[in-house]
Amino acid sequence: MDPVLRKGGPGGKPPWLKVRLEDWAEFRRTEEVVLTHGLHTVCHSARCPNIGECWSRGTATLMLLGNTCTRTCGFCAVKSGVPRAFDPHEPHRVAEAVKALGLRFAVLTSVARDDLPDGGAWVFAESIREIRRLCPGVGVEVLIPDLRGKDEHLDLVFDARPDVLNHNIETVRRLQRRVRPSAAYGRSLRVLARAAERGLVAKSGLMLGLGETGDEVRETLGDLRAAGVRIVTIGQYLRPDEDHLPMERYASPEEFEELRDYARVLGFDHVESGPLVRSSYHAERAVAPA
Repeated sequence: MDPVLRKGGPGGKPPWLKVRLEDWAEFRRTEEVVLTHGLHTVCHSARCPNIGECWSRGTATLMLLGNTCTRTCGFCAVKSGVPRAFDPHEPHRVAEAVKALGLRFAVLTSVARDDLPDGGAWVFAESIREIRRLCPGVGVEVLIPDLRGKDEHLDLVFDARPDVLNHNIETVRRLQRRVRPSAAYGRSLRVLARAAERGLVAKSGLMLGLGETGDEVRETLGDLRAAGVRIVTIGQYLRPDEDHLPMERYASPEEFEELRDYARVLGFDHVESGPLVRSSYHAERAVAPA
């Protein structure tokens, strides 16, 4: 049997998906900084299983442009609907939060804002600039939506020169329409290729457990590498609730190890592959080899 298709154990979640809080005091401090600055985090809005580990280490992935997404992806726990008007002062508050947290490496993401003329590109770019101004020496990774693939909007972000430009492919080509109906596999590859052409460190990620085959996963990794992606993350899809896509299987830790080895052979500079890996998991560690 294809090793990527092996099932996890029967019953509830397998033991390798259990997490624990490492430092409650530091967790609360991180939470207080985020709330004080009126910000959202993908850790909370997307129900990330690593929130305990990351927040107890004093790090969080800040989510720009509110917590209401204009898209309805089948896997994502972030709520969809009509967002509020964006706050032009948000980039400054983001930079202040990065400073208050004492981060050495900041990760910024956002909901999709197809309601905005530039898709939110200016907020990303201005947030990068504000962090550079208030926190010299702090590295910045941005995990952006596809911005409809429009070069002029992508260039607003690219011109701000983040240390890492992340955009997730999420799943294999065959499952794109079902998993993220407002996006496109080819468009995402073009976003990543353009970032690489502009001299940025391109990063992407995908999930297992949505019905993909091993060959499809390996094909996707090959497509990402051909587009110039240098960092890749591979994690387990976990269904947020019954309104989201069903999970087809639990991938075993051994499968993730096999895919890590395969991705390294393809030439990625850094690979994070494991059941609990998410887009920004150990992001600061990934950028050094790249």
